[in-house]
Amino acid sequence: MEKKLMRIGISLPKELLNKFDKTLMKRGYSSRSEGIRDAIRTYNQHYEWMQQIRGKRAATISAVYDCSKKGVSSTLANIQHEYTDLINSSVRFHINPDSCFEVVILQGEGEKIIEIAEKILSLKGVKHSRLTTISEEKIGKST
Repeated sequence: MEKKLMRIGISLPKELLNKFDKTLMKRGYSSRSEGIRDAIRTYNQHYEWMQQIRGKRAATISAVYDCSKKGVSSTLANIQHEYTDLINSSVRFHINPDSCFEVVILQGEGEKIIEIAEKILSLKGVKHSRLTTISEEKIGKST
């Protein structure tokens, strides 16, 4: 069965596209389109994984963001104030004058952790972010 392909147009910063093209070459992709399809599949898999997080969890959310962009730091602070019942600690430092690295340590219900993570992950000005989580039942078990 033949799959119908849809054509889309996107705008990217030149530096991001150049880096993507170099990565594609190193990984041996036959085309930019195939690399973008693979990136979208990975993004969708990550989203599906996040939707399966349930129960008591310990977690970290790390984010690199543009702290020179007006409102990003204050929006991150406001998001964190909404979830003080989950947040155990956070730390932030400046990587350079325009970039901050922040790690938020949380404990609570998986659904609420996903809620705050999605607010941070989708915030304009966040350049990179990662959610790491483990169920509390696994914390007590030794391997």
